[in-house]
Amino acid sequence: MQQRWTQLKLVLRRSRFKGNKQANIVPMPIRLSTLFFRSLREDPVEAEVDSHKLLVRSSYIRRAAPGIYSWLPLGLMVLGKIENIIREEMAAAGAQEVHFPALLPKEPYEETGRWEEYGDNIFRLQDRKKADYLLAPTHEEVFTLLVKDLYSSYKDLPLQLYQIQTKYRDEARPRAGLLRGREFIMKDAYSFDVDDAGLEKSYQAQRDAYERVFSRLGLDYVICAADAGAMGGSKSEEFLAPSEIGEDTFVRSKGGFAANVEAVRFEKASPVDYSDVPSAEVHDSPNTPTISTLVDFANANVNRYPTGEFSAADTLKNVVLKLRNPDGKTRLVIVGLPGDREVDQKRAEAWFGVDVEQAEAEDFAKNPSLVKGYIGPTKDGKQFLGLESESKIEYLLDPRVAEGSHWVTGANEDQKHVFNLVYGRDFSADGIADIANIAAGDPAPDGSGELELARGIEIGHVFQLGRKYAEALGLKVLDENGKLVTVTMGSYGIGVTRIMAVLAEENNDEKGLIWPESVAPADIHVLATGKDEGVFEVAEQIASELEQKGKTVLIDDRPKLSPGVKFADAELIGIPKIVIVGKGLADGEVEIWDRASNNRNAVKVDSVVEQLVG
Repeated sequence: MQQRWTQLKLVLRRSRFKGNKQANIVPMPIRLSTLFFRSLREDPVEAEVDSHKLLVRSSYIRRAAPGIYSWLPLGLMVLGKIENIIREEMAAAGAQEVHFPALLPKEPYEETGRWEEYGDNIFRLQDRKKADYLLAPTHEEVFTLLVKDLYSSYKDLPLQLYQIQTKYRDEARPRAGLLRGREFIMKDAYSFDVDDAGLEKSYQAQRDAYERVFSRLGLDYVICAADAGAMGGSKSEEFLAPSEIGEDTFVRSKGGFAANVEAVRFEKASPVDYSDVPSAEVHDSPNTPTISTLVDFANANVNRYPTGEFSAADTLKNVVLKLRNPDGKTRLVIVGLPGDREVDQKRAEAWFGVDVEQAEAEDFAKNPSLVKGYIGPTKDGKQFLGLESESKIEYLLDPRVAEGSHWVTGANEDQKHVFNLVYGRDFSADGIADIANIAAGDPAPDGSGELELARGIEIGHVFQLGRKYAEALGLKVLDENGKLVTVTMGSYGIGVTRIMAVLAEENNDEKGLIWPESVAPADIHVLATGKDEGVFEVAEQIASELEQKGKTVLIDDRPKLSPGVKFADAELIGIPKIVIVGKGLADGEVEIWDRASNNRNAVKVDSVVEQLVG
């Protein structure tokens, strides 16, 4: 080994501030011997998914309460890199950073109606004077009021503002670590324009910035048409990271269609000829309250028109749903859909815009015209009377039910069904409800091929809000003609902490994390393995030279630890490039370990820095 390695001494040179002169501090590696770090060999009991298990085990985060996590130094290093990429791309898109409080008064949210709309999903509290506050789940209202306070002319616009801030939502079932928490960090941006053409440009600028952000982070993503939900607005798109553990289901076709299931809308089926369909017939059908029992009965007792066997697709299932408004008031609706389909909860709530529940026994007891298991449509719908409200219960149909199609369905009498009941001839409906589940192989609404279903994790969402919040809060400016016009807005969110979890989900193996280089807590992990003092001296020198070349280094300089422990921790931590200084030093060599491929290559000590820096 060359003499200069054995004689190495690390020197820290500093120059103090004098006048306007800046301090020049020699960069130093992060030392595992002093880092606030403790790895775990076993998975946490409450952890369900890989990202949760590995982020806790490798000392990035620790659970403080259900859905709430403390951030440790390694975690903040990764989080900071994600935030820096977002800030750079927001600046490139023309957005300026601001920062709002998380604790906000009730009044702005009352004016937009969201104090009630959010229901139990927000944290509400009172101060000592009994004034109402909330921990902000999102900040549209206060962004709008800030711009209203400062700007009044079209000359001030367009404007894009953003913040990276902690948000709070009272999740009923927080789960999966950072993927579904009660406290999380978001980047939310807002655009302000005089007209819709300006909004289109701002929306596209943010959408393009999102693509750059996710590409730089190394994320696999799909852009899906989405339902705006409580946010409102005319256009909405989600950025989803495909994942089997994702809570969002989306569909896509080979022809390029992609949408969240809530946003998929099918055209009403074209009418069909029913001139040859026989008259409707009611049959006694004992013990047939389910679709499967009805199909079995039909095949055993009734001749099918035109021929063949009955299937669930020949039946019309009539589902009684309870719609619950934010104020707690409820109403019933009945939805008829083909018997081979089920109600999709998310699609139903997106369609009706409120919480949706299955009707319960007490609902049937209060409405005796609803014969559970044997409900069917009628000519004018007057059969279904809501006795509580003394009004007709609305009857809606799936858009697949074509006018002229014939069905097997309930006869509104216990133990009886009707066959060859034709829509348009024998019964009518009050409208449609596109809330049935989507099945693989369904045609894409735009005709671009068959749909396939996949699951994904939402990592970003962009909305064209339009004038909903500006109108509610009075955000107006003078246009070129001196006329007051309402500002049009866009809203753009990125789940910062969720992205970290997604990156951990996408980049790991059975031994630990494997971060993309863009977000790893350090560029290079240097391991000093063995007990020889020379090993530690060489490791220190390599780390120092890498730092001088602009690389950040995590050095495992912990004494009296076995190489096995250090290797295991390196695998857990997940820095993609690792330098092993150990027994090969006797031959003047160290190893470069590529964590992703698990390849190790011996290189000469003198060339290791050059190879790593390029």
